[in-house]
Amino acid sequence: MPEAPTTTTGAPDDLAIDVLDDATSDVAERPSSGISSRARRLTILALALGGFGIGTTEFVAMGLLPNIAGSLGVSEPTAGHVISAYALGVVVGAPLIAALTARMSRRVLLIALMVAFTIGNLATVLAPSYGLLLVARFVAGLPHGAYFGVAALVAAHLAGPRHRAKAVGQVMLGLSVANVVGVPAAAWLGETFGWRTAFAIVVAIGIATVVSLVRVLPSLSGMTITDPLTELGALRRSQVWFTLVIGVVGFGGMFAFYTYLNSALTSVTGLPVSIVPIALMLYGLGMVTGNFVGGWAADRNVSTAILAGLSTSAVALAAFAVLAENAWAALILTYLVALTGTTMIPALQTRLMDVAADAQTLAAALNHSALNIANAAGAFLGGVVVGAGWGFLSPAVIGAVLAVGGIAVAVVAFMTARRRPVPA
Repeated sequence: MPEAPTTTTGAPDDLAIDVLDDATSDVAERPSSGISSRARRLTILALALGGFGIGTTEFVAMGLLPNIAGSLGVSEPTAGHVISAYALGVVVGAPLIAALTARMSRRVLLIALMVAFTIGNLATVLAPSYGLLLVARFVAGLPHGAYFGVAALVAAHLAGPRHRAKAVGQVMLGLSVANVVGVPAAAWLGETFGWRTAFAIVVAIGIATVVSLVRVLPSLSGMTITDPLTELGALRRSQVWFTLVIGVVGFGGMFAFYTYLNSALTSVTGLPVSIVPIALMLYGLGMVTGNFVGGWAADRNVSTAILAGLSTSAVALAAFAVLAENAWAALILTYLVALTGTTMIPALQTRLMDVAADAQTLAAALNHSALNIANAAGAFLGGVVVGAGWGFLSPAVIGAVLAVGGIAVAVVAFMTARRRPVPA
């Protein structure tokens, strides 16, 4: 049975303009899914649990590189390629899976993606060699973007037009909570019982998610099944590309900052190493808060939420570069950088669903390819300025510049959308 998209499926120009004002339009409050509020909450919770597992596996390897290197007999920089292998899987898998599975039921697809994710992490636990570990991490990364993309569409469909961004933010909340709880807990277990234990925990989370999705995910018969060619049509829409570039440039600054946050706090702020985990927890709490704030803001106006997120992110990053020598200022601004940056995630995801018309799955999945490119680009640029001798505060400066660049791209995108006439 066909599934109906979460948003209007008219002409691209209609959608490019609707996205600027649809959050304030007079639409019905009643969700289009027809399921009870309790069932809707349980479904979104199950989707967020999957995001929690994905966030844990994505980031926990960073803290376990010495253990992985020692266990497999490779250098730590070489062990670091397992992180790159996962990121490559995300970038490759998001568009590929979204396009090739376009005809599948969204319910079946979500369950299948989480099964594949769990198998990839089980292969990580069992990998006997460095080469096979790289393959396992690549496989584990493949479902990442497609899962979040489809989960966002499902959450928006279940929540209805007036609360879709909030629902998207709640799904993405799993990724943020992973940074506060999942990653530290898995890292501690990995340090104590061996790095494979950390990924075994992720396998358990994956199994729990599969069981939860099977039990609570509705049939989603109201959503439209498309086809690969229709999904690939998203790549022809300029507003899709504009939105992806906003994410790459805007989030690149946040990742440049985060990559060298430890070094900045110890070398510049002068915090003892024992305090750094508290700072990282503040960063994670900022991400959690940002998801709530971002969903609330995007449900009111998507474009304003994007511009506000980029603007406040630029201010927070610049303030950190100036004030980080003060410990209290550094800690508060660490929280604010995470909060302001993360507010953009629900808005960008929602805008992609709007401007993609009937190719929403691919567009929503591509958002996570863009975020991983931002991660790599931000870390690279941060490394360039630190390597040039500009100090550990320079990545925050680069981050502020990139956030301003994101504002410029967003302004061009919104102006371009407004100038296009709406067909009669």
